[in-house]
Amino acid sequence: MARWRALPAGIDPAVAALVAHLRKAKDFSELSIKQLGSATGYSTSSWERYLSGRALPPPAAVRSLAEVVGADPVRLLALLDAAVNARRSGPFEPESPSEPTPSSVPTPPSEPVPPSKPVLPPEPATTGAVEADDDRSDTGVDGDRHHLAGWRQLGLLGCGMVMGAVMVLLLVQPTQVAAARGVSGTAVAVPEATAFACSYTRQGGRWYAGNSETRTHQLVVDMTGPAVAELQCLLQRAGITPGGIDGNFGPLTESAVIQAQKKFHLDVDGQVGPSTWAALRG
Repeated sequence: MARWRALPAGIDPAVAALVAHLRKAKDFSELSIKQLGSATGYSTSSWERYLSGRALPPPAAVRSLAEVVGADPVRLLALLDAAVNARRSGPFEPESPSEPTPSSVPTPPSEPVPPSKPVLPPEPATTGAVEADDDRSDTGVDGDRHHLAGWRQLGLLGCGMVMGAVMVLLLVQPTQVAAARGVSGTAVAVPEATAFACSYTRQGGRWYAGNSETRTHQLVVDMTGPAVAELQCLLQRAGITPGGIDGNFGPLTESAVIQAQKKFHLDVDGQVGPSTWAALRG
């Protein structure tokens, strides 16, 4: 039996787990991809995309595979739900070896910066220990005056620093508030997600829903935009639920496309081309 091709780099682990179980079920059945497509009602190209991780299968395809090979559908559907949630949460970003962060790179020790000398009150000048002891009674008052003058200087310096800090806060805070609110003082508008609706009209014998007039645009899974919203509206008009009109071609929309292709007796591949557009607009 031929070996499977490696999955794309960076594929989400939940999607990889689903693909691994789908491949295991297919190998257990000993069916070729073409035979598997005939047995399940899904095209060979669809199963090639499902088994390579390029697209997620619809729930109906998973149930058909489980029925054909005798696998547990509950487990496969649970893996599918996990993969769908992983796709909706955004692309998976695997961890890769990178250069060491700045915190892990040793930095050469910097030269010690000498601490700033504190401002100390001036001390009374003395000529020696003996003279200081002898004249203590005479210079006591002068020493006290010098100490008081030193403490007064410290107090003035502290008050100046506090006043400077207050002035900085008064100047900086209004600027920051104005920048946060915008120049005009109003909140910055956040663009909203595009909303789609279905406004059905019939022109030239064809149905249109007001989102796109294309009749040839090729659509596949994971595509987005007005053309996808137009497709979802036309599927809904045909009585097939696409899972919402949001402009996102996800597994539910793909399942609805497959149902429409079966209903209109088209080639079943889950992709939208001119023939599918013609059937839905007719």
